[in-house]
Amino acid sequence: MSTLSKGLKLQHGVSVGAIVTALLLPAAALAQAAPGSPAQPVGAPPVESQAADTAADATGQDIVVTGFRQSLQAALNVKKNSVAAVDSIVAEDIAKFPDQNLAESLQRIPGISIQRDAGEGRAITVRGLGAQFTRVRVNGMETVATSTDGASANRDRAFDFNVFASELFSSLVVHKTAEASLDEGSLGAVVDLNTGNPLGGKKAGFTGALSVQGSYNTLSKTTGPRVAGLLSWRNDAGTFGASVSGAYSKLDTLELGNNTTRWAQAQFDSVNGTPCYYNTSGTGAAQVFTTPAANSGGVYRSSAVCDKASLAFHPRIPRYGVIKHNRERLGLTGSVQFAPTEKTKISIDGLYSKFKETREEQWVEVLLRSNERSIDLVNPVYDANNNLISSTLNDAYNRNEHYLRKSSTEFYQIGGTWDQDVTDKLRFTLLGGVSKSDASIPVETTILFDNKAAQGYQYDYTNMRSPKLTFGGNVADPTSYQLSEIRDRPSDTVNKFRTAQLRGEWDVAEGFQIKAGGVYRKFSFDTAGFTRDTVVCGNGGKDLVLGTLNCSPTSAIAPGSVYGFPVTSALADIVSLGSAGQPAGTTTQFAIANIPAAAAYTNLYSRTPVVDPGNTRSVSEEVKGAYLEFDTKGELFGLRYAFNAGVRYAKTNQVSTGIINSATLTVKRDYDDWLPSLNVALYPTENIIVRGAVAKVMTRPTLGNLTPGGSADGNNFRITNGNPFLDPFRATAYDLAIEWYFAPQSIASVAVFKKSIDSFPVSNSVTQTLAEAGLTRDVLLPSSAGYIRNDPTQLYTVSNTINGTGASLKGIELSVQAPFKFLPGFLKNFGGIANATFIDSTASYGVVGPSTLVCATQFTCRLVAPAAVQRTSTLFGLSKKAFNGTLYYEDSKFSARGSISYRGPYVDQNSGTGNVFEGYNATTNIDASVRYRFTKWLELSIEGTNLTDTYRDRYTDLDANRNYENNHFGRTIIFGARMKL
Repeated sequence: MSTLSKGLKLQHGVSVGAIVTALLLPAAALAQAAPGSPAQPVGAPPVESQAADTAADATGQDIVVTGFRQSLQAALNVKKNSVAAVDSIVAEDIAKFPDQNLAESLQRIPGISIQRDAGEGRAITVRGLGAQFTRVRVNGMETVATSTDGASANRDRAFDFNVFASELFSSLVVHKTAEASLDEGSLGAVVDLNTGNPLGGKKAGFTGALSVQGSYNTLSKTTGPRVAGLLSWRNDAGTFGASVSGAYSKLDTLELGNNTTRWAQAQFDSVNGTPCYYNTSGTGAAQVFTTPAANSGGVYRSSAVCDKASLAFHPRIPRYGVIKHNRERLGLTGSVQFAPTEKTKISIDGLYSKFKETREEQWVEVLLRSNERSIDLVNPVYDANNNLISSTLNDAYNRNEHYLRKSSTEFYQIGGTWDQDVTDKLRFTLLGGVSKSDASIPVETTILFDNKAAQGYQYDYTNMRSPKLTFGGNVADPTSYQLSEIRDRPSDTVNKFRTAQLRGEWDVAEGFQIKAGGVYRKFSFDTAGFTRDTVVCGNGGKDLVLGTLNCSPTSAIAPGSVYGFPVTSALADIVSLGSAGQPAGTTTQFAIANIPAAAAYTNLYSRTPVVDPGNTRSVSEEVKGAYLEFDTKGELFGLRYAFNAGVRYAKTNQVSTGIINSATLTVKRDYDDWLPSLNVALYPTENIIVRGAVAKVMTRPTLGNLTPGGSADGNNFRITNGNPFLDPFRATAYDLAIEWYFAPQSIASVAVFKKSIDSFPVSNSVTQTLAEAGLTRDVLLPSSAGYIRNDPTQLYTVSNTINGTGASLKGIELSVQAPFKFLPGFLKNFGGIANATFIDSTASYGVVGPSTLVCATQFTCRLVAPAAVQRTSTLFGLSKKAFNGTLYYEDSKFSARGSISYRGPYVDQNSGTGNVFEGYNATTNIDASVRYRFTKWLELSIEGTNLTDTYRDRYTDLDANRNYENNHFGRTIIFGARMKL
C-alpha cells in the first residue's frame, strides 16, 4: 500500500469516553481520524512526534509531557495534516476542560461562539453564522438532536449540543471550508462528533476507567452526581474489539432575575390626574366631551401629559422571578469492530442519549401589555431614549404566574461502516445507518392568579438592568387574587435521518488520487402541538371551566368584580425571590398557584386538547447526491503543494405539510445544487502552511418557514402562512490562512474569510386571490364572509416569507498556542492558548419602528404603527468580536487550567411593538480546573464553570438597548476522582 493510501485510510473514531479515555490510551491513538475527519494530505510535511518532543526536553530538562499536551499535539496534527481548514479537540481537551456539554467544549475553537440556555451551552455559531447554518455528523452520519431546554423548544435545523455529555466523545472536528467529499448543507461548518474505536488501543484484553464526580451549584445550593465509565476489550491479534461507555449526570439549578418581555407604547387612562379618555355626545362639529371615561370606553383626548406618556416606551410586563431547572442526562455508546485482514474492517457503532428537563417559572408581575387603557399613571419619569423609566400605577393588572414544563429528548443512532481495500490502489467505504431524536413535552402548564385593580404599584428602571419593582398591596396573600386562566400546551417534535453512502478512493499515480461517491439521505421533521387553554370567565355569564361562577363583564375591574375562582391557601404556594440582583425595596415574596392542586380543582388535564395549527407541521427531504474530487500533490519551482478540487451534486425532493384553520395542506417541490470547491495548501517550509479555499455552499431553508400552514381570515381577507417554495441559502465562500508550527504543541495562525450570500428569507406581503395563493376556500371558516360569498376575484393580503436580497460576511481569526519552554525552572511547565475572531457583515431587514400619534381631530387621536422600512444590520446571531484564552500548568503530578471566553453583543432577531431588533449584550465566562494525580490509576480534580456568575443580559431595540431580561445562574463546582481500572 502506498504512503498516500496509508495516510488516507480512515480509522473509525477514537476510543470512547473522552473524560476517561485519556487515562487509558496514548495520544497517538487519540489522534486517529474518524469518518469525515481530515487525513494526511499528499505532500504534507512530516508531523513531529511527541516522542521527539519529550526527547528534546530530556537533555537536562525536567519538563514532563503528559496527557493534556499530548492531546494538544494530536489536535494540531489533525489541523496540519489537512488540506482544508479544520480545527479539532481530541480526548483530553474534552475530558479536562470543565465543560458541562459539547457546546462548551466547542467554544474553545477559534471562530466558535455559543449561546447559553439556563446556564449551559446549547447552540454554536461558527464564524458569525448561527446554529441553523451548521451541519453535525455523529460517526460520519448527519443528524439533528433537539431539546426543550431554556425558554423554548428547538423546532428547526439547529443542533442542540446540550443533549450530549462531553464524556461520550473522543474527538470533535470542525470543518470550516467545504470539500466535494464533505456533506453539503452548511454555510458555517460541518462538525464531526466521534465515538468508539476499540481497535485503536495498543493493549490487548480488557481495559476500563471510571470517573465519579459531584456538581454543586452556588445559587441553588444543590449537589448532583456526574458519573462516566468505559470498558473496552481487544483480542491479541488486534482483529476484533468491542467497547461500551456511559455517562450520567443530574443537577438542579436556579435562574434568578428580571424580565420585561419587551417595551411598548400605549395610551393610559390618566396621567398625573389628567384624564386621557372622555365620554362624548353628538358628532362632528356638534361633538361634546362630557365626563372622563374611567378604565374603559370613551375616546382619547390629546393633551401634553397624555401624549408624552403615549409616545414613550414602557415595560410591557415588568417582573422578577424564580426559574428552577432540573436536568438529568444519560448517554451510552457501544462499538464493535472486526478486521479479519489488513484490508478489511467492519465497524458497528451505537449511541443513545436521554436528556430530561423540568423547568418551573414563578413570576410576580404587572401586566401593562394591552391593559394600559385602565391604568392611571402617576409621577412618570422619562429618559433621553424616550423611555418611561419610572412611575406609580393605579388600577394596574397584577398577575402572579406559575409555569411548569416537563420535557424529554430521547436520541439514538445506529450505524455501520465497511472499509475495504480492493487493491493497494483502490479502496471503498460503505456507510449506512439511522438516527432519531424525539423531543417531547407532555406537560407545559401555566396557572394564573390575577388582581385587576392593584393600587400603588411602582416600577423604577433608572438602573435599566436592576429595576426596583414594588407592589402597594400584599402580593403574598392568596386571598387577594382570583384564579383567572389555565393553560396546558403539550407537544412533540421528531427528527429522523436515514443515510446510505458509498465513498471510493483510487490512487491513480504517485501524488494523484481520485475520490468519488454517492449518498442517499432521507430527513423527516414532524412537530405536533396541542392546547387546553381557556380563560375562566368570558365577557360575563357563567364561567367557562366549571360553570359555577357568575362572571362580571370584561370591562369591570373594580374590587368585587368576578373574573376567576376565589383563591384559598389550599390552591397557593408562597415564593421568596432570593438574590435576583434586585435593589432594596423590591417586593420579594408573593403567592403563586400550587399547580397540582389548581390543575385538579379546574380539571385541567381532563380537558380535551385541540390542535395548535401554528405548531403542527412537517417537512420531509429526500436527498440524492454524488461527488467527484481530485486530490494531488507536487512541487513547483521548489515549492511543495497539495490541493483537492471537485464538485458535489445534490438533488432535494421536499414535501411540506401545514394547517390553515382545519385544512391540511401539502406542497411538493424539488431543486438541484451543483457545489464546486477548491482547497489548496502550500508548504514554503517544513513548518509553515499557506491555505486557500473557494467553494459554493448551501444551507436548506429554515423548517419553520417551509410550512404551507398558517391562518386564514375570511372576514378581514388576510392570510398568513409559510412558504414551502423558499430557496436554500446559497453563498460563495472564500478562505485564506497562514499557519506557523514553530515548535511542538505550538502554532501561530491568521485566517481571513468571506462569504457572499446570494439570498436569505425576509418578510413579505402581497395581494392575491385564493387561487393565486395556491389555496381553496376550504382553508376559510365556513361562517366567514369569504367562504359564504365564494368570490374567486376576492383579493386577500397574503403575508409570508420570501427570498430576500443578499448579504455579506467577512472576518479574521487569530490564534496562538505554545508551552512556555523558554522560561526557567518550573515555569517551563506553563503554557497558553489564545484566539480572537473579528467579523463584520451587512444584511437588510424590514423593520417597523415606533408608532406616531395620529389625530383625526384635536380630540380623537390614536397610535399608528408606520410601514416597514429597510434597516441594515449584521446577520442575526453574529458577534463582531469573540475571544478565548487558556493558561495551563502541567507536570507529572499536578495540573491547573484557567479559561476565559468573551462573546461580543449581537442582534438575535427582529423585535416587535416598535422596537428595532433585539439581541444579547456581551458576556464573559471564566472557568478553571485543578487536578492532582496520586498514582497511575487515581486522579482527583476540582473544576469550576462561570466563576464570575455572569448575567445573561438580553435587550430589545438596538438603539435604545432596553432591558428585555437580566438573569444569572450561579457558579457550578465539579469535584471528584478519575480511576483507571
